[in-house]
Amino acid sequence: MAETPAAVAATSALRLRRIVTWAGIRVLAWKDNILYAGRGYDVIGMDVRTVSARGGATAQWEVVARFRPAWWRNLTSRNTVGSRLMRDGFHALTVAGSSVDDRIMVGAVPGAIVTRDWGSDTFNVTHRIGRGTRPLHITAAPSGTIYWGEYFDNRERAEVHIYASTDRGRTWHVAYTFSAGSIRHVHNIVYDRWRDCLWILTGDEGAECKVLCASCDLSAVELVLAGNQQARAVAAIPTENAVYFSTDTPVEKNHVYRLDCRIGGRREVERVADLASSSIYGCRVSCGFGEAMFFSTMVEPSSLNTGREVHLAGSRDGMNWQVLARWKKDNLPMRYFQYGNAFLPDGENASHYLAATTIAVDADDLATTMWEVEAA
Repeated sequence: MAETPAAVAATSALRLRRIVTWAGIRVLAWKDNILYAGRGYDVIGMDVRTVSARGGATAQWEVVARFRPAWWRNLTSRNTVGSRLMRDGFHALTVAGSSVDDRIMVGAVPGAIVTRDWGSDTFNVTHRIGRGTRPLHITAAPSGTIYWGEYFDNRERAEVHIYASTDRGRTWHVAYTFSAGSIRHVHNIVYDRWRDCLWILTGDEGAECKVLCASCDLSAVELVLAGNQQARAVAAIPTENAVYFSTDTPVEKNHVYRLDCRIGGRREVERVADLASSSIYGCRVSCGFGEAMFFSTMVEPSSLNTGREVHLAGSRDGMNWQVLARWKKDNLPMRYFQYGNAFLPDGENASHYLAATTIAVDADDLATTMWEVEAA
């Protein structure tokens, strides 16, 4: 259900016009005008330039490549409840390469990093996850280097690694290590094309919550923010003059922040929006009127963030934010069947379409909706 609050100025308001909803598909990543998604252990793709905004989706999903999991996962991934319980399918994907004919893909599936090289229709395991089950995100720089950070429970606060590959995801090496006791785990690594750098987000408590800016070879890592729950973030959206990030805390109120990154300016942080609950996904969409940004929220156990709705918030200018869609959490227990959430794809989106996958909600459980983003 979409809404436009009256408090949002008309000149900065957004509207989402629903195009189509697909069941059983999870969005993963954009590469220009191609949207990639997971359907079980298949990665599928669609060129959204063939989508008819007025007449519905005329484009067809095509299987790009498959991963062959353990036999029993072929059974559990066939239905929504089994897939949610076993955390089946692809959980992250990055697409590297300058052209369609030269694209390699690196994904995260339960227990492994998998790579699909150019010309292949199969994902192969290139790294077994030793701690935890998977990273939350994978990112690639224009140089071709691919990165992911360890995400595991880490109650002992052991050292945490960032892994990198410089050979198209075929092999992996430890590129950077956080010393024992410095963080709990890595939430995300985001490439920033305006500053040619990496934003590294970590958690979870006290000084473990960090926003860091790093060179792409990880030889220089600068601490930008740290020390409290308002520096605990998973999602970040770089723009020309700023980086926007949403907080992910169950013990405080959540917000969207703007980190000023103008050349020669001070890195000042400004709170620009309030969120109903924790947020771990964000994305940017190119539109005829410029660009729009979006963050989603999730429903998780929390004594402070007690709402039972997943929200999708958007902004045209980074300062005025509005809730554009919301979904009610379903009745299945979160411990086993996942938090209510709206997944937003990683990567660079050259289209004017927004795609999101909702999970553990009443109306659109494990379903992907595509909207056309319009100025209201």
